[in-house]
Amino acid sequence: MGLLNKLMGNAGEVENAKLMSEYGHLLLNDESIELGFILFRDVFMFTTKRLILIDKQGLTGSKMDVRSMPYKSISRFSLETAGTFDLDAELKIWISSENLPSVSKKFSKGVDIYKVQRLLASKTC
Repeated sequence: MGLLNKLMGNAGEVENAKLMSEYGHLLLNDESIELGFILFRDVFMFTTKRLILIDKQGLTGSKMDVRSMPYKSISRFSLETAGTFDLDAELKIWISSENLPSVSKKFSKGVDIYKVQRLLASKTC
């Protein structure tokens, strides 16, 4: 992921093995990572059971806020793809009956956003 994308707040895909080595302790015994993305120090992972959002805080990043969202709690999601002049794609996720999206993430143009959409659709339908 390029520096410009990071500065613009766009997430890039990360290898599952790298995420597993650092965050595997957060997973259940029968759970595995299907897709993972990183933005600066923050991470979000789509697992076989839920969406995990990790917000690293503080100067050293040793403090973490971990949010777990089971797929059954996701009521809807929207996807806006990148265009010719728009360099990022955006994903919004609503939990239960909330009016505003609980999660809003931007992805760099190199990310296959349709892979994210297929995964979410398969887990929430």
